[in-house]
Amino acid sequence: MRSSLSRRQFLATGASAAVAFPLLGEEPKKVSPNEKLNLGFIGVGTMGRGHLGGFLGMKDVQVVAVCDVVAERREDAQKRVDNHFSKNKKGQTTACATYADFRDLLAHKDLDAVVIATPDHWHTITSILAARGKKDIYCEKPLTHDIAEGRRLVGEVAKSGIIFQTGSQQRSEFNNYFRTAVELVRNGRIGKVKTIKIGVGNPSKPCDLPTQDVPKGTDWDVWLGPAPERGYNEILCPKGVHGHFPAWREYREYAGGGVADMGAHHFDIAQWALDMDNSGPVEIIPPEKDLRGLKLIYANGTEMIHGGSVDCEFIGEKGTIRVWRNKLESDPMEIVKTPIGESEWHTYPSHDHKRNWVECVRSRKQPICVAETGHRSATVCHLTNIGYQLRKKLRWDPVKEQFDDAEANKLVSREPREKWKI
Repeated sequence: MRSSLSRRQFLATGASAAVAFPLLGEEPKKVSPNEKLNLGFIGVGTMGRGHLGGFLGMKDVQVVAVCDVVAERREDAQKRVDNHFSKNKKGQTTACATYADFRDLLAHKDLDAVVIATPDHWHTITSILAARGKKDIYCEKPLTHDIAEGRRLVGEVAKSGIIFQTGSQQRSEFNNYFRTAVELVRNGRIGKVKTIKIGVGNPSKPCDLPTQDVPKGTDWDVWLGPAPERGYNEILCPKGVHGHFPAWREYREYAGGGVADMGAHHFDIAQWALDMDNSGPVEIIPPEKDLRGLKLIYANGTEMIHGGSVDCEFIGEKGTIRVWRNKLESDPMEIVKTPIGESEWHTYPSHDHKRNWVECVRSRKQPICVAETGHRSATVCHLTNIGYQLRKKLRWDPVKEQFDDAEANKLVSREPREKWKI
Protein backbone atom coordinates (compact mmCIF):
# COMPACT_ATOMS: atom_id res chain seq x y z
CA MET A 1 0.00 0.00 0.00
CA ARG A 2 1.16 3.54 -0.73
CA SER A 3 2.03 5.37 2.47
CA SER A 4 2.56 9.12 2.77
CA LEU A 5 1.90 11.99 5.10
CA SER A 6 -0.55 14.44 3.57
CA ARG A 7 -0.82 18.08 4.57
CA ARG A 8 -4.08 17.31 6.40
CA GLN A 9 -2.48 14.44 8.32
CA PHE A 10 0.54 16.59 9.10
CA LEU A 11 -1.55 19.39 10.56
CA ALA A 12 -3.64 16.91 12.55
CA THR A 13 -0.53 15.71 14.40
CA GLY A 14 0.21 19.19 15.71
CA ALA A 15 2.55 21.91 14.53
CA SER A 16 5.52 20.62 16.52
CA ALA A 17 5.47 17.11 15.09
CA ALA A 18 8.35 16.07 12.86
CA VAL A 19 7.72 15.42 9.17
CA ALA A 20 7.47 11.73 8.30
CA PHE A 21 7.46 10.05 4.92
CA PRO A 22 8.00 6.28 5.28
CA LEU A 23 10.07 4.34 2.82
CA LEU A 24 7.92 2.56 0.29
CA GLY A 25 8.42 -1.11 -0.36
CA GLU A 26 8.39 -0.90 -4.16
CA GLU A 27 11.34 -0.14 -6.39
CA PRO A 28 11.44 3.05 -8.47
CA LYS A 29 9.14 2.64 -11.45
CA LYS A 30 10.88 1.72 -14.70
CA VAL A 31 9.32 3.71 -17.52
CA SER A 32 9.20 1.76 -20.78
CA PRO A 33 10.44 3.38 -24.04
CA ASN A 34 6.87 3.76 -25.33
CA GLU A 35 5.42 5.09 -22.08
CA LYS A 36 5.25 8.77 -21.16
CA LEU A 37 7.18 9.94 -18.12
CA ASN A 38 4.79 11.52 -15.61
CA LEU A 39 6.41 14.60 -14.06
CA GLY A 40 5.48 16.75 -11.10
CA PHE A 41 6.94 20.21 -10.49
CA ILE A 42 7.77 21.43 -6.98
CA GLY A 43 8.24 25.18 -7.28
CA VAL A 44 7.07 27.06 -10.39
CA GLY A 45 8.62 30.47 -9.93
CA THR A 46 10.93 31.93 -12.58
CA MET A 47 13.33 28.98 -12.68
CA GLY A 48 10.58 26.39 -12.36
CA ARG A 49 8.65 27.92 -15.26
CA GLY A 50 11.79 27.78 -17.36
CA HIS A 51 12.16 24.08 -16.62
CA LEU A 52 8.47 23.57 -17.27
CA GLY A 53 8.83 24.91 -20.80
CA GLY A 54 11.82 22.68 -21.45
CA PHE A 55 10.10 19.48 -20.35
CA LEU A 56 6.82 20.35 -22.08
CA GLY A 57 8.76 20.33 -25.32
CA MET A 58 9.58 16.63 -24.94
CA LYS A 59 7.16 14.28 -26.67
CA ASP A 60 7.75 11.43 -24.22
CA VAL A 61 7.04 13.53 -21.11
CA GLN A 62 3.79 14.75 -19.61
CA VAL A 63 3.37 17.08 -16.65
CA VAL A 64 0.67 15.71 -14.36
CA ALA A 65 1.01 17.99 -11.32
CA VAL A 66 2.47 21.32 -10.19
CA CYS A 67 3.02 22.73 -6.71
CA ASP A 68 3.83 26.15 -5.31
CA VAL A 69 3.16 28.07 -2.10
CA VAL A 70 1.79 30.98 -4.17
CA ALA A 71 -1.67 30.31 -5.62
CA GLU A 72 -1.21 32.48 -8.73
CA ARG A 73 1.94 30.62 -9.72
CA ARG A 74 0.50 27.13 -9.51
CA GLU A 75 -2.67 28.22 -11.33
CA ASP A 76 -0.60 29.89 -14.05
CA ALA A 77 1.53 26.74 -14.44
CA GLN A 78 -1.57 24.54 -14.60
CA LYS A 79 -3.04 26.68 -17.39
CA ARG A 80 0.22 26.59 -19.27
CA VAL A 81 0.38 22.81 -19.09
CA ASP A 82 -3.26 22.26 -20.03
CA ASN A 83 -3.09 24.78 -22.89
CA HIS A 84 0.02 23.10 -24.24
CA PHE A 85 -1.55 19.67 -24.35
CA SER A 86 -4.96 20.88 -25.54
CA LYS A 87 -3.31 21.68 -28.87
CA ASN A 88 -2.56 17.98 -29.25
CA LYS A 89 -5.38 15.81 -27.93
CA LYS A 90 -3.16 12.72 -28.05
CA GLY A 91 -0.33 14.36 -26.15
CA GLN A 92 -1.65 14.34 -22.58
CA THR A 93 -3.62 11.51 -21.00
CA THR A 94 -4.61 13.39 -17.84
CA ALA A 95 -5.29 16.97 -16.73
CA CYS A 96 -2.62 18.76 -14.70
CA ALA A 97 -3.33 18.81 -10.95
CA THR A 98 -2.29 21.63 -8.59
CA TYR A 99 -1.07 21.37 -5.01
CA ALA A 100 -0.19 23.94 -2.38
CA ASP A 101 1.87 21.38 -0.43
CA PHE A 102 4.56 19.26 -2.04
CA ARG A 103 3.77 16.25 0.15
CA ASP A 104 0.36 16.04 -1.49
CA LEU A 105 2.02 16.22 -4.91
CA LEU A 106 4.33 13.35 -3.98
CA ALA A 107 1.25 11.23 -3.24
CA HIS A 108 -0.23 11.99 -6.69
CA LYS A 109 -1.29 8.81 -8.48
CA ASP A 110 1.08 7.49 -11.16
CA LEU A 111 3.72 10.15 -10.54
CA ASP A 112 7.11 8.94 -11.80
CA ALA A 113 9.49 11.81 -11.13
CA VAL A 114 9.77 15.37 -9.88
CA VAL A 115 11.53 18.58 -10.88
CA ILE A 116 12.51 20.66 -7.84
CA ALA A 117 13.01 24.40 -8.36
CA THR A 118 12.38 25.81 -4.88
CA PRO A 119 14.61 28.26 -3.01
CA ASP A 120 17.84 26.57 -1.90
CA HIS A 121 16.83 26.03 1.72
CA TRP A 122 14.05 23.69 0.53
CA HIS A 123 16.08 21.46 -1.81
CA THR A 124 17.08 18.83 0.73
CA ILE A 125 13.72 18.20 2.42
CA THR A 126 11.81 17.97 -0.85
CA SER A 127 14.50 15.73 -2.37
CA ILE A 128 14.70 13.39 0.61
CA LEU A 129 10.94 12.92 0.81
CA ALA A 130 10.72 12.43 -2.95
CA ALA A 131 13.53 9.86 -2.77
CA ARG A 132 11.75 8.02 0.02
CA GLY A 133 8.69 8.03 -2.19
CA LYS A 134 10.78 6.41 -4.96
CA LYS A 135 10.45 9.38 -7.33
CA ASP A 136 13.32 10.14 -9.67
CA ILE A 137 14.56 13.71 -9.16
CA TYR A 138 15.88 16.66 -11.14
CA CYS A 139 16.88 19.25 -8.50
CA GLU A 140 18.12 22.78 -9.05
CA LYS A 141 21.56 23.88 -7.95
CA PRO A 142 23.11 24.68 -5.53
CA LEU A 143 22.01 21.33 -4.26
CA THR A 144 22.00 22.18 -0.55
CA HIS A 145 21.80 24.96 1.99
CA ASP A 146 24.52 23.49 4.22
CA ILE A 147 27.16 20.77 4.08
CA ALA A 148 25.68 18.23 6.50
CA GLU A 149 22.31 18.09 4.77
CA GLY A 150 24.12 17.39 1.50
CA ARG A 151 25.78 14.29 2.90
CA ARG A 152 22.44 13.13 4.25
CA LEU A 153 20.75 13.69 0.89
CA VAL A 154 23.43 11.67 -0.91
CA GLY A 155 22.79 8.78 1.46
CA GLU A 156 19.02 8.91 0.97
CA VAL A 157 19.39 8.93 -2.81
CA ALA A 158 21.73 5.94 -2.72
CA LYS A 159 19.39 4.02 -0.42
CA SER A 160 16.34 4.71 -2.60
CA GLY A 161 17.83 3.61 -5.92
CA ILE A 162 16.36 6.59 -7.76
CA ILE A 163 17.93 8.54 -10.64
CA PHE A 164 19.07 11.97 -9.43
CA GLN A 165 20.28 14.86 -11.57
CA THR A 166 21.68 18.08 -10.09
CA GLY A 167 20.79 21.05 -12.31
CA SER A 168 24.40 22.01 -13.09
CA GLN A 169 23.67 22.34 -16.80
CA GLN A 170 27.05 23.82 -17.69
CA ARG A 171 28.22 20.20 -17.77
CA SER A 172 25.91 19.55 -20.72
CA GLU A 173 25.21 22.81 -22.53
CA PHE A 174 26.52 26.25 -23.60
CA ASN A 175 28.15 25.22 -26.88
CA ASN A 176 30.30 22.63 -25.12
CA TYR A 177 32.69 25.39 -24.04
CA PHE A 178 32.91 24.23 -20.43
CA ARG A 179 33.14 20.56 -21.42
CA THR A 180 35.95 21.34 -23.83
CA ALA A 181 37.81 23.37 -21.21
CA VAL A 182 37.55 20.47 -18.77
CA GLU A 183 38.84 18.00 -21.37
CA LEU A 184 41.78 20.26 -22.20
CA VAL A 185 42.73 20.61 -18.54
CA ARG A 186 42.29 16.93 -17.77
CA ASN A 187 44.41 15.96 -20.78
CA GLY A 188 47.30 18.10 -19.59
CA ARG A 189 47.22 20.80 -22.28
CA ILE A 190 48.23 23.49 -19.76
CA GLY A 191 50.37 21.16 -17.66
CA LYS A 192 49.93 21.13 -13.91
CA VAL A 193 47.16 23.49 -12.85
CA LYS A 194 48.60 26.09 -10.52
CA THR A 195 45.73 28.56 -10.07
CA ILE A 196 42.02 28.73 -10.88
CA LYS A 197 40.06 31.98 -10.73
CA ILE A 198 36.26 31.85 -10.42
CA GLY A 199 34.34 35.00 -11.34
CA VAL A 200 31.15 34.95 -9.27
CA GLY A 201 29.34 37.34 -6.91
CA ASN A 202 29.60 38.17 -3.23
CA PRO A 203 29.16 35.85 -0.24
CA SER A 204 25.82 35.57 1.54
CA LYS A 205 24.68 37.99 4.24
CA PRO A 206 22.16 37.91 7.12
CA CYS A 207 18.58 38.84 6.19
CA ASP A 208 17.51 42.21 7.61
CA LEU A 209 14.39 42.92 5.55
CA PRO A 210 11.34 44.54 7.18
CA THR A 211 8.08 42.65 7.68
CA GLN A 212 5.22 43.21 5.24
CA ASP A 213 1.67 41.89 5.06
CA VAL A 214 1.42 38.40 3.60
CA PRO A 215 -0.44 38.47 0.26
CA LYS A 216 -3.64 36.48 -0.05
CA GLY A 217 -2.96 33.06 -1.57
CA THR A 218 0.63 32.85 -0.29
CA ASP A 219 1.58 30.31 2.39
CA TRP A 220 4.46 32.18 3.97
CA ASP A 221 5.03 29.67 6.76
CA VAL A 222 5.59 26.89 4.25
CA TRP A 223 7.85 29.14 2.15
CA LEU A 224 10.02 29.55 5.26
CA GLY A 225 9.94 25.81 5.90
CA PRO A 226 13.10 24.79 7.79
CA ALA A 227 14.50 28.34 7.89
CA PRO A 228 14.24 30.50 11.02
CA GLU A 229 10.87 32.14 11.57
CA ARG A 230 10.57 35.74 10.36
CA GLY A 231 8.03 38.07 8.75
CA TYR A 232 7.09 38.10 5.07
CA ASN A 233 8.85 40.33 2.57
CA GLU A 234 8.17 40.41 -1.16
CA ILE A 235 11.89 40.62 -1.94
CA LEU A 236 12.10 37.04 -0.67
CA CYS A 237 8.81 35.78 -2.07
CA PRO A 238 7.47 38.11 -4.80
CA LYS A 239 3.75 38.51 -5.23
CA GLY A 240 2.00 36.44 -7.87
CA VAL A 241 3.69 35.49 -11.15
CA HIS A 242 6.90 37.45 -11.65
CA GLY A 243 9.64 37.50 -14.26
CA HIS A 244 12.80 38.08 -12.23
CA PHE A 245 15.05 35.94 -10.02
CA PRO A 246 14.15 36.84 -6.40
CA ALA A 247 16.82 38.15 -4.04
CA TRP A 248 16.40 35.40 -1.44
CA ARG A 249 19.62 34.21 -3.07
CA GLU A 250 21.54 36.94 -1.23
CA TYR A 251 20.62 35.85 2.31
CA ARG A 252 22.32 33.09 4.26
CA GLU A 253 19.08 31.93 5.90
CA TYR A 254 17.88 30.71 2.48
CA ALA A 255 20.89 30.53 0.15
CA GLY A 256 24.58 31.27 -0.32
CA GLY A 257 24.72 34.64 -2.06
CA GLY A 258 26.41 35.09 -5.42
CA VAL A 259 29.08 32.67 -4.24
CA ALA A 260 26.60 29.79 -4.35
CA ASP A 261 24.21 31.05 -7.03
CA MET A 262 26.60 31.11 -10.00
CA GLY A 263 29.38 29.54 -7.94
CA ALA A 264 27.44 26.27 -7.99
CA HIS A 265 28.00 26.38 -11.76
CA HIS A 266 31.56 27.68 -12.02
CA PHE A 267 33.08 26.00 -8.96
CA ASP A 268 31.43 22.83 -10.28
CA ILE A 269 33.38 23.12 -13.54
CA ALA A 270 36.60 23.66 -11.61
CA GLN A 271 35.93 20.59 -9.46
CA TRP A 272 35.27 18.57 -12.63
CA ALA A 273 38.48 19.78 -14.28
CA LEU A 274 40.49 18.85 -11.19
CA ASP A 275 38.87 15.38 -10.99
CA MET A 276 37.46 16.34 -7.60
CA ASP A 277 33.83 15.26 -8.03
CA ASN A 278 34.22 13.08 -4.93
CA SER A 279 36.42 15.38 -2.88
CA GLY A 280 37.36 19.03 -2.45
CA PRO A 281 39.85 21.56 -1.09
CA VAL A 282 41.69 21.12 2.20
CA GLU A 283 42.32 24.72 3.25
CA ILE A 284 40.35 27.97 3.19
CA ILE A 285 42.18 31.32 3.39
CA PRO A 286 39.88 34.36 3.46
CA PRO A 287 40.97 37.97 2.94
CA GLU A 288 40.93 40.23 5.98
CA LYS A 289 38.08 42.48 4.81
CA ASP A 290 37.29 42.22 1.10
CA LEU A 291 34.33 40.30 -0.38
CA ARG A 292 36.56 38.78 -3.06
CA GLY A 293 39.91 37.06 -2.94
CA LEU A 294 39.27 34.03 -0.72
CA LYS A 295 41.57 31.13 -1.56
CA LEU A 296 40.70 27.44 -1.56
CA ILE A 297 43.77 25.18 -1.52
CA TYR A 298 43.70 21.57 -2.74
CA ALA A 299 45.96 18.80 -1.43
CA ASN A 300 48.12 18.89 -4.58
CA GLY A 301 48.80 22.60 -4.10
CA THR A 302 46.36 23.94 -6.69
CA GLU A 303 44.96 27.28 -5.54
CA MET A 304 41.41 28.35 -6.42
CA ILE A 305 40.54 32.03 -5.96
CA HIS A 306 37.08 33.52 -5.62
CA GLY A 307 37.03 36.56 -7.88
CA GLY A 308 37.88 37.72 -11.36
CA SER A 309 36.25 38.77 -14.63
CA VAL A 310 36.19 35.28 -16.17
CA ASP A 311 33.66 32.53 -15.34
CA CYS A 312 36.49 29.99 -15.02
CA GLU A 313 40.16 30.71 -15.63
CA PHE A 314 42.67 27.85 -15.44
CA ILE A 315 46.33 28.88 -15.15
CA GLY A 316 48.86 26.10 -15.64
CA GLU A 317 52.56 25.60 -16.17
CA LYS A 318 52.15 25.54 -19.98
CA GLY A 319 49.38 28.06 -20.54
CA THR A 320 46.01 29.49 -19.56
CA ILE A 321 42.43 28.57 -20.47
CA ARG A 322 39.57 31.02 -20.02
CA VAL A 323 35.95 29.95 -20.44
CA TRP A 324 32.61 31.72 -20.29
CA ARG A 325 29.15 30.57 -21.34
CA ASN A 326 29.62 32.28 -24.69
CA LYS A 327 33.37 32.02 -25.26
CA LEU A 328 36.43 29.78 -24.92
CA GLU A 329 39.98 31.05 -25.36
CA SER A 330 43.53 30.26 -24.33
CA ASP A 331 47.10 31.54 -24.18
CA PRO A 332 48.62 30.35 -26.41
CA MET A 333 45.62 30.00 -28.76
CA GLU A 334 46.91 26.64 -30.05
CA ILE A 335 45.68 25.04 -26.83
CA VAL A 336 42.00 25.43 -27.74
CA LYS A 337 42.56 25.09 -31.50
CA THR A 338 44.18 21.66 -31.28
CA PRO A 339 41.49 18.92 -31.38
CA ILE A 340 41.26 16.39 -28.56
CA GLY A 341 42.14 12.94 -29.87
CA GLU A 342 39.88 9.91 -29.66
CA SER A 343 42.29 8.14 -27.34
CA GLU A 344 42.44 11.07 -24.91
CA TRP A 345 40.15 11.53 -21.91
CA HIS A 346 36.63 12.71 -22.74
CA THR A 347 33.80 13.95 -20.56
CA TYR A 348 30.53 12.11 -20.06
CA PRO A 349 28.58 12.55 -23.34
CA SER A 350 25.66 14.88 -22.59
CA HIS A 351 24.49 17.85 -24.67
CA ASP A 352 21.08 18.48 -23.09
CA HIS A 353 20.95 18.35 -19.28
CA LYS A 354 17.22 17.73 -18.94
CA ARG A 355 17.22 15.20 -21.75
CA ASN A 356 20.15 13.35 -20.19
CA TRP A 357 18.09 12.93 -17.01
CA VAL A 358 14.97 11.72 -18.84
CA GLU A 359 16.99 9.17 -20.80
CA CYS A 360 18.66 7.96 -17.61
CA VAL A 361 15.30 7.64 -15.87
CA ARG A 362 14.34 5.24 -18.66
CA SER A 363 17.64 3.34 -18.86
CA ARG A 364 18.40 3.49 -15.09
CA LYS A 365 21.94 4.57 -15.90
CA GLN A 366 23.53 7.39 -13.90
CA PRO A 367 23.23 10.95 -15.31
CA ILE A 368 26.04 13.44 -15.74
CA CYS A 369 25.64 15.26 -12.40
CA VAL A 370 24.63 12.84 -9.65
CA ALA A 371 23.83 13.78 -6.05
CA GLU A 372 27.40 13.24 -4.80
CA THR A 373 28.74 15.59 -7.45
CA GLY A 374 26.12 18.22 -6.67
CA HIS A 375 26.89 17.93 -2.96
CA ARG A 376 30.63 18.32 -3.47
CA SER A 377 30.25 21.39 -5.69
CA ALA A 378 27.79 22.97 -3.25
CA THR A 379 30.26 22.22 -0.45
CA VAL A 380 32.89 24.38 -2.13
CA CYS A 381 30.37 27.23 -2.10
CA HIS A 382 29.59 26.63 1.57
CA LEU A 383 33.29 26.51 2.49
CA THR A 384 33.77 29.84 0.75
CA ASN A 385 30.87 31.45 2.60
CA ILE A 386 32.05 30.07 5.95
CA GLY A 387 35.52 31.45 5.28
CA TYR A 388 34.15 34.92 4.65
CA GLN A 389 31.84 34.71 7.67
CA LEU A 390 34.59 33.72 10.14
CA ARG A 391 37.52 35.56 8.50
CA LYS A 392 40.16 33.09 9.61
CA LYS A 393 42.25 30.38 8.01
CA LEU A 394 40.61 26.96 8.20
CA ARG A 395 41.63 23.39 7.48
CA TRP A 396 38.99 21.14 5.92
CA ASP A 397 38.92 17.34 5.76
CA PRO A 398 36.98 16.38 2.59
CA VAL A 399 36.72 12.76 3.74
CA LYS A 400 35.32 13.38 7.23
CA GLU A 401 33.69 16.63 6.05
CA GLN A 402 34.80 18.46 9.17
CA PHE A 403 36.95 21.50 9.97
CA ASP A 404 39.84 21.70 12.41
CA ASP A 405 37.94 24.49 14.14
CA ALA A 406 34.98 24.16 16.55
CA GLU A 407 33.41 27.47 15.53
CA ALA A 408 33.49 26.52 11.87
CA ASN A 409 32.07 23.05 12.55
CA LYS A 410 28.98 24.67 14.03
CA LEU A 411 28.29 26.10 10.56
CA VAL A 412 28.46 22.71 8.81
CA SER A 413 24.80 22.10 9.66
CA ARG A 414 21.70 23.99 10.71
CA GLU A 415 18.90 22.79 12.96
CA PRO A 416 15.59 23.16 11.08
CA ARG A 417 12.42 24.42 12.66
CA GLU A 418 10.86 21.61 14.70
CA LYS A 419 7.91 21.00 12.37
CA TRP A 420 10.25 20.40 9.41
CA LYS A 421 12.60 17.87 10.94
CA ILE A 422 12.80 14.64 8.95
